Amino acid sequence: MAKVEVDSLPVSVITGFLGSGKTTLLNRLIQHPNMAKTAVVINEFGEIGIDNMLVEKVDDDIVLMSSGCLCCTIRGELVDTLKDLFKRRAKQEIPDFDRLVIETTGLADPAPILHTLMSDPFLMGRYRLDGVISTADAMLALDTMEQHEEAVKQAAVADRVVITKVDMADDDAIAKLEGQLRRLNPAAAIHHAAHGEIDPMLLFNAGLYDPETKSLDVQRWLKAEAYDDDHGHEHEDEHEHEHDKNRHSDQIQAYCVYLEERLPWEQVASWLELLTTYRGDDILRIKGMLNVAESETPVVVHGVQHMFHPPVQLDAWPDDDHRSRIVFITRGLTRDVVENMLTALTKKQGEGAIQEA
Repeated sequence: MAKVEVDSLPVSVITGFLGSGKTTLLNRLIQHPNMAKTAVVINEFGEIGIDNMLVEKVDDDIVLMSSGCLCCTIRGELVDTLKDLFKRRAKQEIPDFDRLVIETTGLADPAPILHTLMSDPFLMGRYRLDGVISTADAMLALDTMEQHEEAVKQAAVADRVVITKVDMADDDAIAKLEGQLRRLNPAAAIHHAAHGEIDPMLLFNAGLYDPETKSLDVQRWLKAEAYDDDHGHEHEDEHEHEHDKNRHSDQIQAYCVYLEERLPWEQVASWLELLTTYRGDDILRIKGMLNVAESETPVVVHGVQHMFHPPVQLDAWPDDDHRSRIVFITRGLTRDVVENMLTALTKKQGEGAIQEA
């Protein structure tokens, strides 16, 4: 099992549908003093309206903000840009940075970016996913999610959701949007922003590694308790239920599967591999802490669709509850299907072991 490289650079992905306020949010972030020593990878400088009076040009693709934030446009493939940034940082050709933020396009599914961070050997050893930040327009997000599945997925996979333009919406509209977001993604922290103004520190440090305690904070990262069956439905009124009926969001589910029995790593790995092989397109995100027979301490897994980070072994259990717990955010893949696949696989492997004996 691997250990998390705490010296690797944390990466946050900012996503959000067209017109959701993502660009305004990013514009404010890069001017904030707390963004010093942050590198921001964007599509085009012009899209975020950088004021030339506030920047120092490093080269044609990189500018340095007065806040200390380094902005870089994507040149070619994202993986090439990230490799180039890291190498130039190591050679001191550009100012040092200790955090990376990637902005997606408004129509983008963030999954390919997460795949890039999980699959490229060079990037895996130097960057680590900190979290996904999604923007949602206080006035339009509910209608957008009804019409565009991409907007639903962006909210469902997020670790942080920023409801934007709250100064233009009434309290009732904001409350209804919050209720929908919590139903889609119970564990995501939800924040409000007017004119894109928000404390950057509310959006970062969402990953497994806690930079304040210099430790692996699996409870904060996993938040399995947020996925109780009744969570998010206690205050769902009739209007909200009717609003969600037969829409894209009805296909998105978030739930936590608990395994009471301590299973061999091979069985758990086979189960997850089977799920991602046959239903990977329907698995938006997986986070889990496993109690496996080969280890006295828990093993952490993290996946996006067909791709998994290398498993990480923790030094100790965070509490007295030693059950395996795995959070699934899925599209059209119900809890009973996931659990039945594990039961069937465990039974089959058990029968095979009896026959060999």
